[in-house]
Amino acid sequence: MAGINFRKYIAEMIGTMVLVFMGCGSAVFLGTDTAGGHLAVALAFGLSIVAMAYVIGNVSGCHINPAVSFGAFLDKRISGAEFCGYVISQIIGGVIGAALLKVVSTIADVDETGTLGSNLTDGAGGVIGALIVEVILTFIFVLVVLGVTADASKNAIAGVVIGLTLTFVHIVGIPLTGTSVNPARSIGPALFAGGDALSELWVFIVAPLAGAALAAFAYKLFKAKTA
Repeated sequence: MAGINFRKYIAEMIGTMVLVFMGCGSAVFLGTDTAGGHLAVALAFGLSIVAMAYVIGNVSGCHINPAVSFGAFLDKRISGAEFCGYVISQIIGGVIGAALLKVVSTIADVDETGTLGSNLTDGAGGVIGALIVEVILTFIFVLVVLGVTADASKNAIAGVVIGLTLTFVHIVGIPLTGTSVNPARSIGPALFAGGDALSELWVFIVAPLAGAALAAFAYKLFKAKTA
């Protein structure tokens, strides 16, 4: 196993665990039925990214999202092997985060979502609506990530920009799908919630990856124009 940098995979696992526990946890314990709860959940996801960016950004780049890693792979920033390592680590982290959240919510006997903060399609009018919403939101998010991380001189502010972007896509997406834009974030809670959350999980894997691919393509056009 020589030559494999396990530090970045461990960093991705921990970062994704924090994102799922704090982001989904805010939905579980606060709910999203009120404007205050809605905004608090959006901020919890965004602030999780900000915090982790300044902890593990210099180790792994703080993708903590298979869609972001897919965009980075398509933009030739990471290899195929690294992409696989990132995704496996992120999914493990997402499952651990959801497992911890399940334990805490069970002990506290509180789950305002009833599904451990899982993503569902009903708010978007069904599968087609959810696919469209998630592709659009992920496209915006991954495009910003690719743009703000392309220039090393922007590293000091990249975490804040990415965190704010994740916050505003959640503000729009929470009432529609709960906002995924991140397959690992969706997989963890769905495994413990079961039911519709698990049967609809494919939507929140396919759509974010499609949105990331579109973002990588758009960013490639921007780079070509600049060149």
